[in-house]
Amino acid sequence: MKIAFIGSRGIPRCYSGFETFVEELSVRLAERGHTVTVYNRIPFNTYRKKEFKGVRIVHLPTILLKSTDTLFHSLICSIHALFGRYDMIYYCGVGSSLISILPQLFGSRVIINVDGADWAREKWSGLGRWWLRKSESWAARLGDSVIADHPVISKRYQELYGASTDLIPYGANIVEEDPGRDVLEKWSLSSNGYYIYVSRLTPENGADHVMEEFQCFLNDLTPSASSPPQLVVVGDAPYQDEFLQKLRSIAAKTPEIVMTGYVFGDGYAQLSYHARGFIYPTRIDATRPVVLDQMGFGNPIISRDTEANRWVVGDAGVYFDFQGERNLAATLRVLEEDQTVLRKVQLESRERIRNQFDWEVVTNQYEDLFRKLSE
Repeated sequence: MKIAFIGSRGIPRCYSGFETFVEELSVRLAERGHTVTVYNRIPFNTYRKKEFKGVRIVHLPTILLKSTDTLFHSLICSIHALFGRYDMIYYCGVGSSLISILPQLFGSRVIINVDGADWAREKWSGLGRWWLRKSESWAARLGDSVIADHPVISKRYQELYGASTDLIPYGANIVEEDPGRDVLEKWSLSSNGYYIYVSRLTPENGADHVMEEFQCFLNDLTPSASSPPQLVVVGDAPYQDEFLQKLRSIAAKTPEIVMTGYVFGDGYAQLSYHARGFIYPTRIDATRPVVLDQMGFGNPIISRDTEANRWVVGDAGVYFDFQGERNLAATLRVLEEDQTVLRKVQLESRERIRNQFDWEVVTNQYEDLFRKLSE
């Protein structure tokens, strides 16, 4: 079967959860004998070879504007794909749903992964927010399959648009072998001596809240605490200069907070494997591949307490509220006073990935979907 992926920044992974998803799924599909193409976005993805682990790569440019970046790139990729005679075209993100008409006219089946409520992200306003909200209704009507990675998304599309979705979660790999410590030495970190936060540094992902609460946590430590834990903030984001400046200002006042920027590959694995726990404050109800990654590394998840997050994290988490007595600072204090809680939760992390979010199982589900759509 010929399959193309459009809408991510491409592979190898270089930005966010969609890139992780596309890399993991596309490589596995290629290994199973499918002919797979991923469209990479220039200049964001700097990989320039025409193949990656058996996956064909097509490199096409974009317009470097927040409001048109993904849309323009998806458009030219879709035009290019008209000549590829793909059986399935997989669109990452709801914003390109109207464009999906083009390959459908030429006989391709279209799958749209709508992710979370993208329009609710704080970076969007005005026309951009309207387009993304409208795109949800277009996806519901136009997609041969609408993919929901979480039951809350399935429920919303049913209630708002009367649309059925195919519920297929993201997956993760289990990492049990120490990937090394070179990156820890670079940032003067010690194994199990820090909490980690990984995300695009956009307002709705809550890095500012995590950093401010971590400051409060440090301020409340007793003077005798000789070596307080550190907080490692991994990530960056284009088009967020003002917000990034706020984060850097917080970090500049707090030596225990380390901002690394983007880290991928072995560096990301090392930082994740040796962390004490992963802090997950997301405000968007969906499954984030990064939290599954962290569970695969065996990290206990310190998660904002929402019904959606509990569906993902389950017993692999310790939960906090944004305000009140169970805020993040108070939760970290409890964990520091009794680290047996973290160790108990840690035992659940990899087991939950094995049972609920294994990439091979996810790939099986997609192959079943492709077969169903091609009948």
